[in-house]
Amino acid sequence: MQIETLPGVGAEITGIDLKTLTDAEFDAIRQAYADHGVIFFRDQDLTEDDHIAFAERWAPINVNRFFAAHPDYPQIAMVAKEKDQKDNIGGGWHTDHSYDEEPAMGSILVARELPERGGDTMFASMYRAYETLDDAMKKEIEGLRAVHSAKHIFGSSGATYYNTTDAGGNRIGNAAAADVLADVTHPVVITHPLSGKKALYVNPAFTVKIAGKTDEQSQALLSRLYAHAMDQAHAYRFKWQPGSIAFWDNRSTWHWAMNDYHGHRRIMHRITLEGCALN
Repeated sequence: MQIETLPGVGAEITGIDLKTLTDAEFDAIRQAYADHGVIFFRDQDLTEDDHIAFAERWAPINVNRFFAAHPDYPQIAMVAKEKDQKDNIGGGWHTDHSYDEEPAMGSILVARELPERGGDTMFASMYRAYETLDDAMKKEIEGLRAVHSAKHIFGSSGATYYNTTDAGGNRIGNAAAADVLADVTHPVVITHPLSGKKALYVNPAFTVKIAGKTDEQSQALLSRLYAHAMDQAHAYRFKWQPGSIAFWDNRSTWHWAMNDYHGHRRIMHRITLEGCALN
């Protein structure tokens, strides 16, 4: 097994078969996941059952409330864009499930059908985003908490990032559940539960304000943090190939699915893993 550190964020792991991992290999992968925030695998051949089995070695599976499920495997969410659809899922910087009281640990995304070109996914390190803040900014955000919400994304008020009204829709649903889901707060800076490192924990999709500040003050501070976190020095663009898998940590990375393959089909299978409260 080889682990190659990638520029910006992440590591690519080669020389293994995820269907037949030894305990030692699994431990090494777990450490790489904690250290790098996102890990990538190539040339894998996982069935849906294999995908589920690998996920269950990490944590219980979180069955997504809003995404369309695989017709035969409810544990697997369908991340799909058909040829006649204009908008994709995940087309903006975000981290999944920050709107939950115990945010999901991460997601394992398996490529099933890819366009001939395009459809890359960008990832950004929130470890690096925090580490590279100046001391004044670190002091300014120390102890602050941010409010996270799903209502404006998945609720009936309108999906800002996940358009569901185009042809062949129904990729996202259950708006009623989002409407009644209580907003939550998390620290702006968390101590990562696996690595022990500090990470910036706000994101443009689901963070709606800084607790205790006015809307104007919140947006000014969040805008500064986002501009810093979006620095390309913190990011890596992953090019999907048949057999590719990405496994990202929602607590220490952002991601953004590129929407540059109009007129082509892209089908991905995603399993999300349960997490824990963040401190």
